[in-house]
Parts: sequence; structure tokens; C-alpha cells
Amino acid sequence: MHEYSFLLTIAIVFIFGTISPGPSFILVAKTAVSKPINEGIGIALGLSLGAVFFTLLAIFGLYTLFQAAPFFYGLFKVLGGIYLLYLAYKILKHSSETLSTEEVKIQTKSKSFFKAIGFGFLTQISNPKTAIIIGSIFAALLPQELPAYSEVLLCLLAFIVDFAWYSCVVFLLSTNKSQKIYLRFKKYIDRVVGTILAGLGIKLAIDF
Repeated sequence: MHEYSFLLTIAIVFIFGTISPGPSFILVAKTAVSKPINEGIGIALGLSLGAVFFTLLAIFGLYTLFQAAPFFYGLFKVLGGIYLLYLAYKILKHSSETLSTEEVKIQTKSKSFFKAIGFGFLTQISNPKTAIIIGSIFAALLPQELPAYSEVLLCLLAFIVDFAWYSCVVFLLSTNKSQKIYLRFKKYIDRVVGTILAGLGIKLAIDF
């Protein structure tokens, strides 16, 4: 089994990369405190599938493509930045709207779990730097010859690390106490979150 020891090193690096603050964490945290828990889990699941998507792309050469043709990386970054700006606009647009605890409960019935998964997936893949990070990890840590089923194990690893972390965030922030704090300061929290996402979107689109 020693031929699979590289997976432990990659898992440790994945964990540190996943828990570092970024657009995904910001949206998971905001969803957890302001939406029903099933929506937060859906977002977490979508983010995890996005990590698997980038893992597959890295395995099959997206990192090499970005290195060989920087234009594609630049285009990917611009599109991702525009998507983050769109999310920031939606959050800022509704920042002044007030909600009560009862309205949050009503939202539970109207939100689609599968739509939340799609939203999380799009959020994850909107940041091409995730692909670069995963590609860099693989370039540095993968052995020259992969043992059998390594591709499957790497995808499972990416999924488990992402889902475990973001699910913990959802459960910690979806308590009644957390939601009451959010509802009390909703306007300010939404404006801070929207501004941060807008800044990240602009930086992503113009940072060549």
C-alpha cells in the first residue's frame, strides 16, 4: 500500500487549500446563516462536485493547457470574475430587505435542493485559480507512474475534503442563534459580503 502514500500528502495540502477563505467559503457561510439547512448542504455538495470537476480536468491536462495557452486561462478568469460580480450584485440589491425568522422558515419550502447544488457547482468552477492550485499540487506531488485507480481515489479525496469542511461550516452556522444574529445585522453583513465578492470578481478578471 506504500505506493498510495502520496495521497496522504495531497490530502493535507487539499485541506489547507479548502479551508482558506475565498468566494466559496463566503457564500457557504452566508447561506448557512440566512437560508434553510438543506440549501446550505446543497451548496456544499455543489462545491464538492466542482472540486471533483477541477480534479478531473487537472488529471487530463487543463493545467498543461493553461500553461501552453495563457489566453484560455485569461478568458476563464474574466468569465469567472463576471460571475462573481453577478453574485455580488444580487446580494447587494437585496441587502436592505428585512427578513424575520418566520420568513426564513417559509423559504425552506420554496428552495430547490438541486438548484442549490447547481449554484454551488457554478460558484466553485467560476474560480479558475482552483484549477491552477489543484494542477500545481498534482504536478508537484503525483508520482511519475500512478498506481491503479489513482484517478478515482483523487476524485474521492477532493470530494470528501470539500464536503466535510463545508458541511461543518453549514451545521455550525445554521443554528437558531446564528440565524438570529444574521437577521439582526442582515443589511450590514450582506453589504460586506457583496463588496468582498465584487472585489474578488474584479481582482480575478483583471489580475493577469
